[in-house]
Amino acid sequence: MPATAPSVLTARALLLDMDGTIVNSDAVVERCWRRWAIEHGLDPEAALKVVHGRQGYATMAALLPDRPMEQNHADNRVMLAQETADTEGVVPVAGAPAFMAAIAGLPHALVTSADETLAQARMTAAGLPMPETRVTAERVGASKPDPEGFLKGAAELGFAPEDCVAFEDSEAGIEAARSAGMRVVGVGPRAAALTPDVHVQDLTSLRVEWAPDGTIRLIFSPVD
Repeated sequence: MPATAPSVLTARALLLDMDGTIVNSDAVVERCWRRWAIEHGLDPEAALKVVHGRQGYATMAALLPDRPMEQNHADNRVMLAQETADTEGVVPVAGAPAFMAAIAGLPHALVTSADETLAQARMTAAGLPMPETRVTAERVGASKPDPEGFLKGAAELGFAPEDCVAFEDSEAGIEAARSAGMRVVGVGPRAAALTPDVHVQDLTSLRVEWAPDGTIRLIFSPVD
């Protein structure tokens, strides 16, 4: 539900998407994907509606369904290199530095469609600490909206999916988290229409508390 009134979620562990959730990388994503779309004769505005949340090869398959998958994987390797080299405009989502500091000692993992190198580059550019536990693109066999990444993240933290809360911004990511059996905090404008359990514009309205029994309380303040 929208955070228009005080609301609370409890969890044992937190699973965090990166792009659009704790890191605002929209500028570089749009630059790279606009260029790719134009090169392949696609409407860049239409392409940008499906790029968020998925690994690049999965986005390419959705946009060019008749193209051989090996070509999508080849293009994806080029795309990853371009995105890793381009960090102009990569900044933390509002409230992310304080949020990451608040959960530093709590069970949490990064679950991202970026590979390890891209994740390191963007977290560094945004000035955010890299979680010790992370599930990046090369560690899963299927891209979001498949739940594999979230399930793997929960397992590595040692918690059941139902004891986890996922933070996501995209349709593919929210679908993945829900398919994994997790409650979802939707972050940012893309998540607003996707009926997450709680929706926030950014992370400034969130307070984190920890109880001695290991319960994490996520307290969402009202927003105007």
